[in-house]
Amino acid sequence: MFRCWILLGLSFLFLHLHASGNISKYINLKYSSFSFLAIFVLFFFMLIQMYFTLKKDGNEDELTDICDCGIDHSKEGKSWKEWISYPIFIFPILTAFFLPIATLDSNIVAAKGFNFEVYNDKDPYGFHQFLEPDTSIFYGQDGYEEIMEEALGKYSNKDRVILNDQDFLYGMETIYKNPGYFTGKTIGFKGFTYVDKETGSVFLFRFGLIHCVADSGVFGMLLELPEDTTFHNDEWIEVEGTMDSMYYQPFKKTIPILKVEKFKKIAEPEEPYVYRSY
Repeated sequence: MFRCWILLGLSFLFLHLHASGNISKYINLKYSSFSFLAIFVLFFFMLIQMYFTLKKDGNEDELTDICDCGIDHSKEGKSWKEWISYPIFIFPILTAFFLPIATLDSNIVAAKGFNFEVYNDKDPYGFHQFLEPDTSIFYGQDGYEEIMEEALGKYSNKDRVILNDQDFLYGMETIYKNPGYFTGKTIGFKGFTYVDKETGSVFLFRFGLIHCVADSGVFGMLLELPEDTTFHNDEWIEVEGTMDSMYYQPFKKTIPILKVEKFKKIAEPEEPYVYRSY
């Protein structure tokens, strides 16, 4: 019967996430239909498990009545492996219902360490993303180049590129892959501020989900702010400015920089994350 309750709990968990809208904190909304389908699949499995559980209980009662072996089959215990597996499934159910859902912010950036050393990762199977989106690993080489050429054609012929939530990752990846096409052009986007404690540099970021929160990254651009302008972490602002490139010593790499010409403080969006569209 424990299995029935666990399956019912998982089904209700997905129902709760969809009803509250919090499913967007975990996965790219492109896949929301699959998680919605999981509600009914898990509930169906629960009904099947309940059927076999009740049938087994009935058979055990019959066996107890007719078996003369001296063993009470109705009290046969479960294996230790089965008992250990239950908390593994129960834990995510309890945490999702009773713990608040935290929004990724500058504390996560600081905790992971914001530095370019991840680009020198010696693990060929490690996949880290920050600052510039990179979806090349999800495509074949020809397919990825075709997508980037299409994106370049969409943005490069504009003198003013304003990235909204829908095309933030798509546009930001295009800019980083082809910075020369955007140098001197007006770029605009919104995000939360992150101040690097070591250098005092201010970055404007959005947390982006490629597929789910497990492959999320923090993406955005270094800002060159007007004089006497300061920000603290996690201030949401909308900026416009001229894009340029500079060699950033802490990263030991040339990166785009946005020379901010105008900005305004905004409230944190109802949906703070951005998602990769395909």
